[in-house]
Amino acid sequence: MTATPAPESLWPARVAILTVLGLNLLLGEHLTPGPNWLLPAVETMLLLPLSVLRGRQRRHLHLHGQADRALSRVTRPLALGLTGLLHLANLTSLGLLVGDLLGGSGATGRALLADALNLWVTNVLVFSLWYWELDRGGALRRTRPGTYPDFLFPQAGTAGLAPEGWRPEYVDYLFVAFTNAAAFSPTDTLPLTRRAKALMTFQAATSMLTVVLVASRAVNILR
Repeated sequence: MTATPAPESLWPARVAILTVLGLNLLLGEHLTPGPNWLLPAVETMLLLPLSVLRGRQRRHLHLHGQADRALSRVTRPLALGLTGLLHLANLTSLGLLVGDLLGGSGATGRALLADALNLWVTNVLVFSLWYWELDRGGALRRTRPGTYPDFLFPQAGTAGLAPEGWRPEYVDYLFVAFTNAAAFSPTDTLPLTRRAKALMTFQAATSMLTVVLVASRAVNILR
């Protein structure tokens, strides 16, 4: 009898969230709504209870082989709310940066490049969290029978490319987000559902705006 694999570790996603918080703190206050510590503080207040509850949810799933529905009803909206707040903060900062550029910002080219890179990396991390949270209901529900994938990974669609029972984990979704932001299109992993296609389209558009408009203006200033 094949042993049931342990649920996916939640730490890679937690590290990604903490990285986003750190990147937010590096932004100047001209690119944040209020003090640059305010949103990271609010996001940390959401992350701490979410980490504790998700940890309990993972242990319950590992011990009993099924999800704790009561915990799921709390952690699911909390996780989506935190990801949405991270995304909203990044979009707000990008909008403020574009507004500064259109208004003739006096920032140096190096400062603009640093801000653009900060927002681009944050964009990748935030969308990796969206993909990780939404695909088949999230990390702790992804192995349930009868769930349909939002993304088609090559390992899941072709025998012999991965061990039996292979499943995508956070790093796989980080790769999807990075390649989509860099190439402005899917690479080896295809979106299957309309929400996955909408998210990838929005991410590519945001990345294109950051790279083409902001970075190109910064390069011109450096000349």
